[in-house]
Amino acid sequence: MNILVIGSGGREHALGWKIKQSKKAKNLYFAPGNAGTLEFGTNLEVGVSDFQGLKKAVLENEIDLIVVGPEVPLVEGIHDFFVGDPEIRNVKVVGPKKTGAQLEGSKDFAKDFMMRHNIPTARYFSVTKNNLDEGIEFLGSLTAPYVLKADGLAAGKGVLIINDLSEAQNSLREMLAGKFGQASKKVVIEEFLSGVEVSVFVITDGKDYKLLPEAKDYKRIGEGDTGLNTGGMGAISPVPFVDEEFISKVESRIIIPTINGLKVDQIEYNGFIFFGLINVNGDPFVIEYNVRMGDPETEAVLLRVKSDLVDLLEGAADGTLSEKEVEFEERTAVTVMLVAGGYPESYEKGKVISGLNRVANSTVFHAGTKMQENSVVTNGGRVLAVSSLGENMTEALATSYRNAELIQFEKKYYRKDLGFDL
Repeated sequence: MNILVIGSGGREHALGWKIKQSKKAKNLYFAPGNAGTLEFGTNLEVGVSDFQGLKKAVLENEIDLIVVGPEVPLVEGIHDFFVGDPEIRNVKVVGPKKTGAQLEGSKDFAKDFMMRHNIPTARYFSVTKNNLDEGIEFLGSLTAPYVLKADGLAAGKGVLIINDLSEAQNSLREMLAGKFGQASKKVVIEEFLSGVEVSVFVITDGKDYKLLPEAKDYKRIGEGDTGLNTGGMGAISPVPFVDEEFISKVESRIIIPTINGLKVDQIEYNGFIFFGLINVNGDPFVIEYNVRMGDPETEAVLLRVKSDLVDLLEGAADGTLSEKEVEFEERTAVTVMLVAGGYPESYEKGKVISGLNRVANSTVFHAGTKMQENSVVTNGGRVLAVSSLGENMTEALATSYRNAELIQFEKKYYRKDLGFDL
């Protein structure tokens, strides 16, 4: 079948890499893709939110299956757009419709869903300009640190964790005044939970689900988890504390109630669900839902999926997931993210990348690259995801770090302490 992957990052490159291994895949397309995706398929110059442009591309290239990588087009309703158009309604789309995408698109919607379906999560209170005084009061009832989350999508940057109460109150006012644009017109205040975070992934057709390998990602720019939040500086899978006992709690308390909750609420959902969890003394709590695969977790997780990904994607799209099998690689997979100097603040693009041909025993997924005058150049803050398998975490990291040194571009930076907390 002809398959279109929507997106341009490391996650989409990894999805394409895995899709290309399937006997079911014929022609592969990316919209818009990057310099790395050219190796497996054709890049189409269409933006992820250009629904009319995507429709045209789907018809011209006789696309059978669409995999939506990023959250923005899902929240904007790309699946609904395809279903609602007679010319393209038979194209299979992997990714939830607009209502289901609110699990990521609105923190308030997600928290309300969790409360309604008894899914363990932190205490919270949603604030707008209209109930600011109650929000200030709720902050005062909590103990530090204080967690403030922009309700809408803020590209991973809309969460503040603040130790001082008066600073938290001021930040709440700033957010409501538009610090994160429309995303923070409503703010969710949360009780702080202390523990180690882990990302758990499933693919679902709305009735059944298949568990994928879990991962731990590293959000902060600095070593020892210091400095500003980023889109993710690396990932490791499997996660040592996610044993049979922990994952059975995750399934019984979180995954099954989520799938059942979607059914009860009559929310049609297919595709991936990413559970951002925190392990509090052996018990899992939900920090957030995402309605797509994580990035950079995908670049590690897919190295460990032995099954045919297209088979799973098809099962999710047409409701036959219960008939599919998922098999995992036992070895450890790690991803080390190489980023542009200055990221996550201002950084330059267009730096020539060299050394990719010297890499051995790692797969390099392109996150922010493009072709320019026959050279691969940087085109984003997160540039390349160097991903490796090893018998254990130490071995896999050593391979990725060795190859990270071989790849060169001006002001390259990466964290050298991944896995320090495991």
